[in-house]
Amino acid sequence: MNVMSNKAYPDIKVERPSLKNANLLSHIYASNESELTQIHEYMYQSMVLYKIDPEISKILSQIGKVEMKHLQLLGLTIKALGKDPIYADCNFNLENYWNSNDVYYDTDLKTILEIDIEREKKAIYDYKMLLCTIDDIYIKELIKRIILDEEIHLEIFKNLYKQLFVKH
Repeated sequence: MNVMSNKAYPDIKVERPSLKNANLLSHIYASNESELTQIHEYMYQSMVLYKIDPEISKILSQIGKVEMKHLQLLGLTIKALGKDPIYADCNFNLENYWNSNDVYYDTDLKTILEIDIEREKKAIYDYKMLLCTIDDIYIKELIKRIILDEEIHLEIFKNLYKQLFVKH
């Protein structure tokens, strides 16, 4: 199953250093609604579903690896903007450090898929809001590319949910 777009990721570039843009990116990078949270959530889900549904477990692991790529690209971009890519949401001049309480721990497959659908919708929304807020063409290119992957993840989760839990 293809869990990411075939389009290449853009090179990491920024128009100029900007702590404002770095702080804006930090929310999608390492907040409670971030790539970092999704990596841990998908890996957890993959492990708890390993014996129950090995195929879905594998899909979750593969999607988690794509989210790791997003985290890396965002971290490198934050660094290029002039800020160290710490695991914290740095909006509003605060550093709210990430922790594992942000991961939703559930073992029920239906609940997991419902959560993943909502998380992917929220990620797409957050990225689209960044497109309206960030004023750097190179970062916008990266965000647009990441959105392509997130849209694929959303469709995968919606299709799995429909196949397993919607009566025909």
